[in-house]
Amino acid sequence: MVALGLWGLDRGGIWRDEAATFQVARRSPAQIWRMLHHVDAVHGLYYLLMHGVLALHPGEVLLRLPSVCGAAVTAGLVAALGSRLCRPRVGLWAGLLYAVTPMVGHYAQEGRSYALVAAGVAGATLLLLRAVRDGRWWPYGLVLAVTCVLHEFAVLVLLAHACTLGLAWVPGRVWRGWARAAGAVAVVLLPLALVSRGQSAQVAWLTPPNGRSVERLLREFAGPSWAVLGPCLVLMAVAVLGPGARRGLSPAGVALPLMLVPPAVLMAVSRVSPLYDDRYVLYSLAGAPLLVAAGADRVAGLVRRATGATPPAVRGGCPHAAGVVARGPASLAPCRPVPHGAAVAVRERPEVCVSGARPVLRRLSVPRARAVPVRPPAPGARPARRRHLGALAGAVLVCGALAVQFPLLRADRKAANRPDDLAAVSAAVGRTVRPGDPVLFLPSLERRSALAYPAGFRGIRDVALDMPAAEDGTLYGREVGPRELRRRLGGLGYVWVVGEPYALRPSWTPCNAIDRAKLAVVREEFVTRAEYVHRGITLRLYVRPRSTRESRSAPPRPASGSDRRGGPAGP
Repeated sequence: MVALGLWGLDRGGIWRDEAATFQVARRSPAQIWRMLHHVDAVHGLYYLLMHGVLALHPGEVLLRLPSVCGAAVTAGLVAALGSRLCRPRVGLWAGLLYAVTPMVGHYAQEGRSYALVAAGVAGATLLLLRAVRDGRWWPYGLVLAVTCVLHEFAVLVLLAHACTLGLAWVPGRVWRGWARAAGAVAVVLLPLALVSRGQSAQVAWLTPPNGRSVERLLREFAGPSWAVLGPCLVLMAVAVLGPGARRGLSPAGVALPLMLVPPAVLMAVSRVSPLYDDRYVLYSLAGAPLLVAAGADRVAGLVRRATGATPPAVRGGCPHAAGVVARGPASLAPCRPVPHGAAVAVRERPEVCVSGARPVLRRLSVPRARAVPVRPPAPGARPARRRHLGALAGAVLVCGALAVQFPLLRADRKAANRPDDLAAVSAAVGRTVRPGDPVLFLPSLERRSALAYPAGFRGIRDVALDMPAAEDGTLYGREVGPRELRRRLGGLGYVWVVGEPYALRPSWTPCNAIDRAKLAVVREEFVTRAEYVHRGITLRLYVRPRSTRESRSAPPRPASGSDRRGGPAGP
C-alpha cells in the first residue's frame, strides 16, 4: 500500500478540496479556530493536524502523505481483522485486496481526511472484537470518538457494530459495555454536530442518491470492471450464504454490516436531506475485501475436501471456515486455529431447562477446542507447505486483480483525473493577465486558485475583495457589498473574470447578492473581448464598449495559446 500510495504522489497541482486544506492549514491555530465557528467545522481536527504537518514544508507531497499513511495503516488493520476472525491467509488476502482497490488508491493521494477516517474505523472494529473478549471498552470508545471528530459521519459505524453484536447473540454485559462506549462517543460528538448543522449550506450542492449511486458505490467497493466485480460478488455470496456464516463474531457477521449499514443509512437520510457522497463512507469499503477473502477461504476448503486433500474432520482453522458454528459464550471469542496434532474434543456440561413449572437438568454436548494427542502425520505429509501454497495462490489472484485495474490506478495519478487543476489555472492567469489588471472571481469561491497558488495572481487587483480570508475567518475572504462593487467597476475600462464554466452561462442565476451584482454589471456594461478556456475554469476578458479611457484600454491579447478563443462571446 505504501508503494502504491507514493507512486505519482506529486501530480504537479492540487484541486479545489485539497486547496481548502492547503490554505487553511497554513494559517495560525487562532485563525483556524476562528474560521471553524463560521465554516468547515467538520474538518477542524484535520486542519489542526495538517497545520503541524505543513509547518515542516508546505507542498503537495506532505499535503497527501498523511493520507498515504492512513491507507497503509488501514490495509494492515484489515489484514489483522481477517486473521483474527478466521486465519492468517484470509487476513493476507483481505489486506492485499484492500490495497489494490482503485477507490483506496484515489483517496490515499487526496489531501483530505477520508483515508485517516477509514484507518480509525478499521482500528475501532478491531478493538470491538477485543472488547467483546476481555471487556475493556475504553480503547474502543477513545479511538472511535477521535475518528468521529475527524469526520462526524463516521458515527454511523456504531450502527454497523450494533448489528455485528446482534448477529453474534452477545450477552447483556457486552451490550452494556458497548452502550457506555457508544454514549461517550455521542457526548463527544454532540457539540461538533450542533455547530456543523448550522453550516449545512456547505453541502447544498449534494443531490439525493439514486440507483446509479448504489451501482457506482458497489463498483468502487468490489471492482470497476466485471472481470473483478463478478468474481468478488460470487465470493461475497459464498461467505455470507454459507452454513453458520453470520453466527458469532464471524467474518460475515463483522464485514457485512460494516460494508452495508453506513452507506444504506446515509442514503436513506439523503432521500430527505441530501448528505450522501461516496467519499463520506470510504471507511465501509474495508468490509468488502474481508468478505471476498472469507469466501475464497471457504471455496478453498471445499476444494480441498472434494479432492481428498483434507480429512473430513476439523483439524485446523476456525469453525466458520469448516462449516461448524460454536454456540453459547464460546462463540464470542474469535476462532483460533487448532494446532496440528490436536483434535476437537466434545465435552458435556449441564444445562437447566424450564419445563412447565419445574426445572429439568439435562446434559448438553458443546464443541470445545481442546488439545488431544493424536497420531502424528505421515512422514510424507506436508500440510504446512499446502497452506503456504494456498496463501500464495490467493496472493497471485490479487495480483491479477491489480493487473486488471492497473490502467485505472495509473490514470488516477494524473492531475487531469481530478475535477480541476488550480496550478494550471494560476499558470494561465500568470501568462495572460498583467500586473495591475482588475480581476473578478465568479463565483467568489474561485478565489481559491489565488489562495493556493498566489504566484500567478501576484500584482493583480481583486476588485471585489474587502478583507482577506485569513483575517476574515472564512475560506475565501469577505467581499464588498453590491453598491460598492458597482462603484468600483464603474471606473474600469476592462475587467478579467475568472469563473466556473457554469457561472458564465446565460441560464445561471447566483444565489449570492454580490455574485448577482458582478454578473449583472459585466452583462449590462461590458462586452466580451476574448476567452481562455481550461479544464474546469474559464478566463474571460470583458471590455467597456467605446471606452474613452485610453489609459485603461484593454491589454493586447497573447499572440498564441491553444486554449484561447478570440472574438466576442455572450456572457
